[in-house]
Amino acid sequence: MEQGIINVRPGLEAHAAESPDADSSNRQGILQSSMKFFVAITDSDWYGYLSELRPDEVNFWQPSASSSFRAISPGEPLLFKLHSPNDYIVGGGFFSHHTVLPASFAWATFGPKNGAATEDEMRTRIERYRRVEPNASADYSVGCILLQGPFFFSREEWLPVPDWRREIVRGKGYTTDDEAGKRLWDEIELRLKERSTLLKEAAVGDDSPRFGQPQTVLTRLGQGAFRVIVTDIYKRQCAVTNSHILHVLDAAHIRPYAQGGTHSLNNGLLLRQDVHTLFDRGYLTVTPNYRVEVSHRLKDEFDNGKEYYALQGKNILVPESPVFRPSEEQLTWHNESVYRP
Repeated sequence: MEQGIINVRPGLEAHAAESPDADSSNRQGILQSSMKFFVAITDSDWYGYLSELRPDEVNFWQPSASSSFRAISPGEPLLFKLHSPNDYIVGGGFFSHHTVLPASFAWATFGPKNGAATEDEMRTRIERYRRVEPNASADYSVGCILLQGPFFFSREEWLPVPDWRREIVRGKGYTTDDEAGKRLWDEIELRLKERSTLLKEAAVGDDSPRFGQPQTVLTRLGQGAFRVIVTDIYKRQCAVTNSHILHVLDAAHIRPYAQGGTHSLNNGLLLRQDVHTLFDRGYLTVTPNYRVEVSHRLKDEFDNGKEYYALQGKNILVPESPVFRPSEEQLTWHNESVYRP
């Protein structure tokens, strides 16, 4: 029996093989070549809250569930512009992924990094923008643009956007190939260069993952982005049990972050919560050839485990792209260091 293959959309490959030797700070390198960026109209309450919080990642959510966001590629900048008449760029972040999620799942994953202090506050904003009456039972689908390495300018650094047309309702794309885009990005880059923890010059021979043309170098994924992207590359299906119930699926680290693992996608498995617990506690593992092994300890210690022994020898589901598949090195580590037969 061959392992299950899960198709994924292209464009995420650069997330898969994060180098463990990369600089430990969450930084973004900009190469001096053509680059796209997107200036997005931004809720002032969302921005104000996050500019005080200063998180490592943010969910730039949209109140309606847009099916796609193709204005920029992973690693390219999205800049925050306040609503008119405040036509200023006030910060930004580096795009990693777009998806559609239930608002409850977005809150469970990102919490205050959604730009609100509570889930109720986030729901209130969604309903305000949707122009609907409050409904406590509704779990709204929201578009989620995940940004890494967000930056927030002081009031003195706010950058005016010339000739911004009032009819623009979502945002506007730019490229450094044209004069207006180049001038705008030059001003942004000057501000970023003062933030040495966010920006560094990237050498041509650098081994970090790159995106499309050699323009940008992606920052490390945060925990929230790791959870969402792993969920999506496994098509929201448990790799072991095939469960599709989103709210009981966890993005598991094969090698835990606290033990030297990273948020790279090939250090992840999408597992149902009970399977995740057994995996972390060494009652279950996945071999380097993607087969499930279940420990005899379940029977010995609990005199139970029939439903899990039925998984013995099963081939797990894996993403179609090899770069997303679980790392053989990390699975071997789990087999030898965590799993106890």
